[in-house]
Amino acid sequence: MDYKQAGVNIEEGYRAVGKYRDLAASTGNASVLNGLGSFAGMLSIGDLIRAGQGMEEPVLVSGTDGVGTKLDIAFRLKKYDTVGIDCVAMCVNDVLCHGARPLFFLDYLACGKLDADVAADFVKGVATGCRETGSVLLGGETAEMPGFYDEGKYDIAGFSVGIVDKEKIVDGRCIQDGDLLVGIASSGPHSNGFSLIRRVLPDLGEDFGGISLGQVLLEPTRLYVKPILTLLEQVAIRGMAHITGGGFYENIPRMFFAEDGKTWGFDAVIKNGSWPIPPIFARIAYGVNGGALTGAAARETGAKLLETDAALRKLMFNTYNMGIGFVLALAPGDSGRAIEFLNGAGFPARVIGRVEAGGSGELRFE
Repeated sequence: MDYKQAGVNIEEGYRAVGKYRDLAASTGNASVLNGLGSFAGMLSIGDLIRAGQGMEEPVLVSGTDGVGTKLDIAFRLKKYDTVGIDCVAMCVNDVLCHGARPLFFLDYLACGKLDADVAADFVKGVATGCRETGSVLLGGETAEMPGFYDEGKYDIAGFSVGIVDKEKIVDGRCIQDGDLLVGIASSGPHSNGFSLIRRVLPDLGEDFGGISLGQVLLEPTRLYVKPILTLLEQVAIRGMAHITGGGFYENIPRMFFAEDGKTWGFDAVIKNGSWPIPPIFARIAYGVNGGALTGAAARETGAKLLETDAALRKLMFNTYNMGIGFVLALAPGDSGRAIEFLNGAGFPARVIGRVEAGGSGELRFE
């Protein structure tokens, strides 16, 4: 028995790397000293230093994440590129929360049986996400593990490194009582809560206003990097939160916490009805509640349930972004300018709440 008979096709791996090479090169620049195929990616320290020019004390900020069970939707629809964008977004949006500009990205792709064309579609999405956020796709790993992953199943994870001046790190310490919370629209559930979605929305072919439910669910996570980095040059953003797993309740209060779980002494107060909840969340809510309706009727009923069923509403806000993918804490005098800029950049934003002093890092609605 040889390696191929054991389930690992080395030639298919070579073919996949060949497809990755141009995709990675499309994200790079002169600071990348080698191409894919080496044992490790190399980035010029001189260019890293130049990236930190003008900074008193450059700080590297790193983050890692994956796409989770949203991948199952991609498998069922045989569409793999958008989850590559998700992988980048889940990492760089987290790094962005501390004011850091992403520099480079690494990906990890694992499967039971490698199909170079499918793997290249994943990496195509990764490359798209990198280009849109100014990240270099510096390298990665493709692991074929027969007998460990089912054939046709893939997993993907990513790793991002960014840079910020130490004195400009956004960590919540500048937040003040009465600051406004500005929410920026999401593109859907992003990459969270799909273990529940897959249970309550089994029919991906269900009509959703002229397209399939599966297409709506595969909409990639929004990349907030470029508009927020530009906004940071115009106003002092005092806190940021990426609304991922744990929804509003777990993520917005994270901007109030310092080291060792200590809080800066604030709570978040969210104003009910301050933004329209997208229909996809009403459809999920109806599915969670359990019912036989589909299509528009299910969405309309779900919207009513979100207004009347307090327990269901809390579950949804504790699981999903509910239409708000990123939240900023801003001085009241800066909020209007920030919202105008974000709206003009194609990132719909609005005031969704405020910061209240004397708290312990919690969130409530009013």
